Amino acid sequence: MEEMEEELKCPVCGSFYREPIILPCSHNLCQACARNILVQTPESESPQSRRASGSGVSDYDYLDLDKMSLYSEADSGYGSYGGFASAPTTPCQRSPNGVRVFPPAMPPPATHLSPALAPVPRNSCITCPQCHRSLILDDRGLRGFPKNRVLEGVIDRYQQSKAAALKCQLCEKAPKEATVMCEQCDVFYCDPCRLRCHPPRGPLAKHRLVPPAQGRVSRRLSPRKVSTCTDHELENHSMYCVQCKMPVCYQCLEEGKHSSHEVKALGAMWKLHKSQLSQALNGLSDRAKEAKEFLVQLRNMVQQIQENNVEFEACLVAQCDALIDALNRRKAQLLARVNKEHEHKLKVVRDQISHCTVKLRQTTGLMEYCLEVIKENDPSGFLQISDALIRRVHLTEDQWGKGTLTPRMTTDFDLSLDNSSLLQSIHQLDFVQMKASSPVPATPILQLEECCTRNNSATLSWKQPPLSGVAAEGYILELDDGSGGQFREVYVGKETMCTVDGLHFNSTYNARVKAFNKTGVSPYSKTLVLQTSEDPDSEEQTLPFPVPSERLPLRRMSPFSSTLNLQPSFPGRSYFDFRSSPHQMSLHSSLQSLNAPVAWFAFDPGSAHSDIIFSNDNLTVTCSSYDDRVVLGKTGFSKGVHYWELTVDRYDNHPDPAFGVARIDVMKDVMLGKDDKAWAMYVDNNRSWFMHNNSHTNRTEGGINKGATIGVLLDLNRKTLTFFVNDEQQGPIAFENVEGLFFPAVSLNRNVQVTLHTGLPVPDFYSSRASIA
Repeated sequence: MEEMEEELKCPVCGSFYREPIILPCSHNLCQACARNILVQTPESESPQSRRASGSGVSDYDYLDLDKMSLYSEADSGYGSYGGFASAPTTPCQRSPNGVRVFPPAMPPPATHLSPALAPVPRNSCITCPQCHRSLILDDRGLRGFPKNRVLEGVIDRYQQSKAAALKCQLCEKAPKEATVMCEQCDVFYCDPCRLRCHPPRGPLAKHRLVPPAQGRVSRRLSPRKVSTCTDHELENHSMYCVQCKMPVCYQCLEEGKHSSHEVKALGAMWKLHKSQLSQALNGLSDRAKEAKEFLVQLRNMVQQIQENNVEFEACLVAQCDALIDALNRRKAQLLARVNKEHEHKLKVVRDQISHCTVKLRQTTGLMEYCLEVIKENDPSGFLQISDALIRRVHLTEDQWGKGTLTPRMTTDFDLSLDNSSLLQSIHQLDFVQMKASSPVPATPILQLEECCTRNNSATLSWKQPPLSGVAAEGYILELDDGSGGQFREVYVGKETMCTVDGLHFNSTYNARVKAFNKTGVSPYSKTLVLQTSEDPDSEEQTLPFPVPSERLPLRRMSPFSSTLNLQPSFPGRSYFDFRSSPHQMSLHSSLQSLNAPVAWFAFDPGSAHSDIIFSNDNLTVTCSSYDDRVVLGKTGFSKGVHYWELTVDRYDNHPDPAFGVARIDVMKDVMLGKDDKAWAMYVDNNRSWFMHNNSHTNRTEGGINKGATIGVLLDLNRKTLTFFVNDEQQGPIAFENVEGLFFPAVSLNRNVQVTLHTGLPVPDFYSSRASIA
């Protein structure tokens, strides 16, 4: 029953309905509240004057101007009204239930009549505070609305069933317990409110006050009011008009307002509508039952989540404690080795100190003895022992010269702890999916209506199936060579549209696409057959897909026209690949490696560290952090020879930026080359080093400063990576046996700003050396 209470409260006053009336929109209002929200419209804004003048309906900024009425304007006299000029000047209020309430434009005149009998100003309009539909009242005013006797009965039963019905109805804040009830006022009073609002004097002295329990019984036993016709107040409803959907009396039928309408017996329609409402409630009851079961399931999930969280936290703590214990044990072992080395060094040094001390004492004694002998004045006695003393002195001197004064032990500890791999593993320590791995994406669908060919270019578009529940992280587009050969990857990225240039004229290609995520790749889409233009000198033409699958005779162009370039229609990652027909491979093999297509690309904000700052159309980058941060290029390379340069726009405080190539999943918060996903050269103002997997090699003199140019040459034909500083090769070939997919990469901090230059040819001396090789 408590859930029903909101249905029994007026949207204006927020209290239980008192003498509720039914508006044409089927919502209810207290009769007094309905009078309070009446708005008087000017004569010039009334519907009659509008029809006479032919003017349109003005907008009313907080009314729902659907101008719909649930009653026929001709039959009932009620109609919808779109708005009035004076209304916007009246502010909108909110009722206790949160519904907007429109107060009267002027205070109601003082009257001693009941709200239903008090006169209503002419051209008064009422707006439903729930659906905001508005209508003009006729001469009957609020008496023209039927009273909701059923709602009154439900409220009476609800109040009688609750102990709250025995509370005072006039207390402003927390209602106190009622002590009396006035049968004439039909109000429960506590003692303070009775003395204040119902003093026993004047006309109120004749009212009968009874105990609250007796008053509730008298309410229950009071005769139910009979619903009367709104047009003929002395007549009871006896029939039901099917067209108007309202009860009518026999006088309504005789006067002709409903004479042409279909009417049925009131009792029969009452039973029919009760049956329909019961059937509707059955369906709603099923939904409510399902909702309750669902709420029980959600509450059980809350409990289960809490239990699982405790269990998972305990498991995580245990695993981390096990790692800490293992690290502590290893720490103790390493400390034991350090202590052993320490003791060994101390023993060797102390032994040498002891030996040297004894030897020095003997030497000092010999020296003092010899000095005393020299002081003797007896030549014959001196000569008897001088030869022996001279030999002893020389022998002692020789003993000091045989490494005796060289330390047998260094002070340095010949131990080096390499913890980089362990730190990297700790940084990469993360949760794995303990449940079954997520499925691969669904097969992409080629959108034929958006695919087309233009001269020797082709644009392809695809999408994920509408009902696919597995997200794709990217797509791989493949084309064959135009002669039925193997498929090659020409695009890898997140975009769903791609334009491929540089195809053969008058050729037929096959295209297909697949999606991928962390789990794997989807099956290929259906193969799409596309036809390029017949004549390279013909006018531009667009051929929609699909085209006939019969293969036409191929006409080859020069070996250089067989280069396949990719230009995505939207930002994404591209593969630049070189291919040639089989009969040209041997003739132009050396030329192919030197005339691969140049790559135009910029830095990729999507994959860069958040501290990287981009400018100049993503060609210039710097950093907001003092730590090194990594940024990648938008283009990935897997074949061919590619060269790009970076100029140093700003170089402060002698930092050491790094330049090179990296995998897509390289670490972005450390210097380039610290992990096994990057191959780089880092350089300061004096020298440079090559670095991969935190291994530093090939220190080379010569550094950079503001205005310097760093070149990166990636030769995937020879699988080498070479660096240049100011057009001179920096050191030997930096890395060999590089294979796979690589992206240009830079790491820098806030002291450095560089600008990327792409689409550059390979340096001349390298081209000459490659052609000779």
